[in-house]
Amino acid sequence: MMPDGAGYPYGPLTVQIDAGDPAGAQHLLDQLGAIDPALVILFGSPREALAPLAAALRQALPDCRLAGCSSAGEIGPQGYCNGKVVAIGFPRATFRAEIEVLRDLAHIPVSQWMAQLRRRHADFAGDRDRAQFGLLFSDGLAGKEEVLTATIEAALPAMPVLGGSAGDALEFTRTCLIADDEVASDIAVFVMVETVLPVSEVTFAHFSPTQTRAVVTAAIPEQRIILELNAEPAAEEYARLTGIPEAALTPTDFARHPLLLRMGRRHHVRAIRARTDCGGLSLMSAIDVGTVLTLGRAEDLTHGFAGAMEALPRRPLMVLGFDCILRRLALERAGLLDAMSDLFARYNIVGFNTYGEQHSAMHVNQTFVGLAVLPPPGSP
Repeated sequence: MMPDGAGYPYGPLTVQIDAGDPAGAQHLLDQLGAIDPALVILFGSPREALAPLAAALRQALPDCRLAGCSSAGEIGPQGYCNGKVVAIGFPRATFRAEIEVLRDLAHIPVSQWMAQLRRRHADFAGDRDRAQFGLLFSDGLAGKEEVLTATIEAALPAMPVLGGSAGDALEFTRTCLIADDEVASDIAVFVMVETVLPVSEVTFAHFSPTQTRAVVTAAIPEQRIILELNAEPAAEEYARLTGIPEAALTPTDFARHPLLLRMGRRHHVRAIRARTDCGGLSLMSAIDVGTVLTLGRAEDLTHGFAGAMEALPRRPLMVLGFDCILRRLALERAGLLDAMSDLFARYNIVGFNTYGEQHSAMHVNQTFVGLAVLPPPGSP
């Protein structure tokens, strides 16, 4: 069914199913087929559920483009959920889409990627009066989001791009990406979308910097691992700075006390994924020796979110949301998961929990990034 409050017949349609439902593919087709989608995006876990659903959709809807990825959790029409598949259909009457797969992440063939993107965009060129945007889904375990976002920005500087890194619950074992008939790891999927409907980006973070700073004095940048902070073993020094015993550190503690990198006037999270066996800290974003980091403090996780949504010009038909899994963990610990789910449902926010978010040519963590699809001006 159409998200509550959509009110416009050509907005996106969201359908949620249980990942293990044997009739799930048919349910998706029954709902999505009715809108003649130009594009369907799938998010879900476990990852094994996605390939058969993708195959069924492609067979029944051969003229529809298909993209998506495995998730660390889902956001359905009623908010946060797990073990679900969320499908979002974009009607052909109001949307047009094209897909480009960026391969060989291990070797970073930037020149090849840029040539691919420029050719695809030249072929995709349409009505300049229509909104265009890009969606990026990347393997969240490949660790190449920074170079991907920089490459896309260099190749397509006029196109707003946002996205999320594919997840694997909290297993950090293997993710999967969907691009039409292909379901694979170690790739990035870039979707170009054009629509007659207005769109607007929304971002929200819930942290603030403290006065506590630390310098990265040893690291393995290619693996996103900090070995030392302030010339001390990284996990030991982090524990001292936060006042939490090193042996007691959990993903939730990392979410509540993030490390922040200042760029310009803003601080961006360099989220900690785990403590390594050698006493280092494994991060979810790029890091290098000499980087000065600030210890962050989590604020009220829901305060201000409704205000950010109300600042949109009109109530959204749908908001495609990319929400860091660490935000969800922090909400769970604070007992605010239901409150945030209620906000998601109120503003028609659907999407998935990520291993990282992309917007404004940056890869960030512990942030909500969304693209709001709005009704036309003057519509009821």
